[in-house]
Amino acid sequence: MPRLSEVIAALDALWPPARAEQWDAVGTVCGDPDAEVSRVLFAVDPVQEIADEAVKLGADLLVTHHPLYLRGTTTVSAGTFKGRVVHTLIKHDIALHVAHTNADTADPGVSDALAGALDLRVTGPLVPDPTDPSGRRGLGRICELDHPETLREFAARAAARLPRTAQGIRAAGDPDALIRTVAVSGGSGDSLFEQVRAAGVDAFLTADLRHHPVSEARAQSSLALVDAAHWATEWPWCEQAAAELDAVSERHGWGLRTHVSRTVTDPWTAHAPSDAPSQSPSL
Repeated sequence: MPRLSEVIAALDALWPPARAEQWDAVGTVCGDPDAEVSRVLFAVDPVQEIADEAVKLGADLLVTHHPLYLRGTTTVSAGTFKGRVVHTLIKHDIALHVAHTNADTADPGVSDALAGALDLRVTGPLVPDPTDPSGRRGLGRICELDHPETLREFAARAAARLPRTAQGIRAAGDPDALIRTVAVSGGSGDSLFEQVRAAGVDAFLTADLRHHPVSEARAQSSLALVDAAHWATEWPWCEQAAAELDAVSERHGWGLRTHVSRTVTDPWTAHAPSDAPSQSPSL
């Protein structure tokens, strides 16, 4: 049975902390390096529901994509919701490790998992990592569909293949426009419009798209935009990451048991369709 320090070394080899953005907060949040690890839980968010799930599972290590303390803190008091997570984990001898932007740009990374969930063929990174001579690492992925389909059909594909959320899938563009090439980026991607336009793809699937950036992007080109829930675009990475750790465990003979949380931690819980008759709004 490996010690936590050995498992963390393996995770850092998969997603080197040095490749995280400077503003990011990745790595080990809590845990005894000498503690033994037999069961690992992967999840997107380090929230209380996931901490409780780790306790119920009997996990020794929780690996999340999102950081717990992205902006730092001066307290881990259990009177705060983040402090309560820390107390829950430490009380039950569960370590917490974060792989965020270092997992986004990895090979394979978060967007590879997203492309795989959508059954898209990856042709390369959207924003290549200049330090990677192989040209495989980087932010986002450029993909091809096996057969062209309309934007309406592609949005339906995303709705069917990504985890169900209250938001569902939104699309901007001509519903009947044919889609052959797609850029994808797990998580918030509206900062990448310039690179997506330069890639010359027909559509861009990401999350957290906002009114003004979308309006401006649509005014500049015919690029179709597909907006999914942030959590849904990153959850496929958990399965990919668990499989990667499984492979490491098998090579070393560790016998780790890995699990992927199915708990939906997307914060949106309900969606009401706009079914009112078409008319000008009253201002």
